[in-house]
Amino acid sequence: MSHLKNRAISLSAPLRRLALAAAMSVLSTLAIANPPCPSDLDGSGEVDGGDMALLLMDWGGVCPEDPPSVTSVSPSSGPIEGGTTIVITGTSLSYTRGVKIGGVAATSFAVVNDNTVTAVTPAGAGGPAQVLVTTVLGNTAALAGGFIYTDVPKWCTVLEQSPNATVVTSAALRAAIVATGRPWRVQDKGTGIEMVLIPGGTFNMGCSPTDSNPGCGDGYPVHQVTLTAAFYMSRTEVTQSQWVTKMSSNPSYRQTEMNLPVECVSWNAAQTFCSLSGLRLATEAEWEYAYRAGTSTAFHDMPGYPNGTNSTSLLGTIAWYSNNSSNRTHPVAGKAANGFGLFDMSGNVWEWCQDWLGPYTSNAQINPTGPSTSTTYRVLRGGHYSDADCTASSRTHNYRPNDSSPLTGLRVARSP
Repeated sequence: MSHLKNRAISLSAPLRRLALAAAMSVLSTLAIANPPCPSDLDGSGEVDGGDMALLLMDWGGVCPEDPPSVTSVSPSSGPIEGGTTIVITGTSLSYTRGVKIGGVAATSFAVVNDNTVTAVTPAGAGGPAQVLVTTVLGNTAALAGGFIYTDVPKWCTVLEQSPNATVVTSAALRAAIVATGRPWRVQDKGTGIEMVLIPGGTFNMGCSPTDSNPGCGDGYPVHQVTLTAAFYMSRTEVTQSQWVTKMSSNPSYRQTEMNLPVECVSWNAAQTFCSLSGLRLATEAEWEYAYRAGTSTAFHDMPGYPNGTNSTSLLGTIAWYSNNSSNRTHPVAGKAANGFGLFDMSGNVWEWCQDWLGPYTSNAQINPTGPSTSTTYRVLRGGHYSDADCTASSRTHNYRPNDSSPLTGLRVARSP
């Protein structure tokens, strides 16, 4: 012990700190987060008097560790089942002793160098999760939402995990989509139909008059609706090509192009198509919420009008309707999409909804599905190619479940 004591006395305070820093540097160079022999402070390969001297020399001092930081995680998303190997990039990560994703310890981790740590994600809930690194001294660095747990439905192929900012231009809508933990743009495996995720939310359902038509017929009273669950909706009206993948024949009056919307479809025939494909019709509330995409105007957002518009003169930007259609359908996705990336929500063909048609009430509603019993007619939304009133709130009341015409088609939805 006298030897150790004399050795400790012979070193000045600056030299003691330099020696300890050198020992820690050795550990860093070896890239060991939890060294096999943590008592080997000087990295000599043995626990001996040198290690004890270093410990006594800096007794009560502070280890030379800079606070860590986390700047990025790659890949930034993975399945809720866990098992994704991620690379955490930052600074002062050499002394990492633990990694958590969403508050749960990583399955394993390893320090690569001072700027890099790898880890394997544990199972987690869908949506963004914090990535937290803790060092040997208890310092922490976190990246909020650094990793997104995704829940990918088995019925689809993922085309884009996160919403494209050039399509979903609203930051609030993009955040709501990401928060679900589900992929934004997918393709249904059975039909080839491309779909986008519509997150839940609250909106005012009902009359949105245009500058040329102050009335809304049966669009009153306006009432608050909350949709609690996300759902997928087809980006376009179902095309004739998509229809015949499941049905034996094409009912359409105009069959010049297979990328035209299928028409002459009854509500009953739409139900058959959905049953064969595992899809469904949207409820009327889901349809209007998806149309509006965060707007409250008669017509949804469009280039130059991010908050929508009430001007009928601009309808041709988003719709094939009475003024520009030449009284016929047109190939889908020929006009500007809305803020969710949905095309032809106005015009081209009427779109069947799941509900029976009924009057609105002023009461706030959660996940409404329309009248519970038959009221003769089923709901159609969105207007058509011979219509001048293709607003967010327009409804038709002329079609029974087995009725059809060259004006009636469909758009499909699916619960995740």
